[in-house]
Amino acid sequence: MKKLLSAFIATMFTICAANAYQVLSSKQLGQNDAKNQNIVVKCTTDMGKLSNQTCTLRRYAKCTGTGSNKRCSGWQPWRDLRNPNQQFSDWRAAASTCCRAKGLR
Repeated sequence: MKKLLSAFIATMFTICAANAYQVLSSKQLGQNDAKNQNIVVKCTTDMGKLSNQTCTLRRYAKCTGTGSNKRCSGWQPWRDLRNPNQQFSDWRAAASTCCRAKGLR
C-alpha cells in the first residue's frame, strides 16, 4: 500500500510540475544581414486543456558578407516578445516562463 501511495504522489507531482505547451509554429527568416527564429506556443491549463493564450518567442543572429563569405554571429538568447528584457538560453525555458506568467503551463 505504501508503494502504491508513493507512486501515486510521485505521478501527481510530475503531472502538476510538467510544462505542457503546444508548438503552433516555428520559422527561421532572413538571408542577408540578419536571421531570426520565431516560435509560437500555445499554453495549457492546469487541467491539461489547451488555452487560447499563446507566447511568441524570438532570437536573432547578425550576419555579414555574402555567399561563401557570409558569416553569422552566434544566436542571441531567446526572448519572450511579451517581456523582451528577459533572456533565455533555450526556447523551452522561455515558453515555460511565459505560460507561468499567464497562470498557465
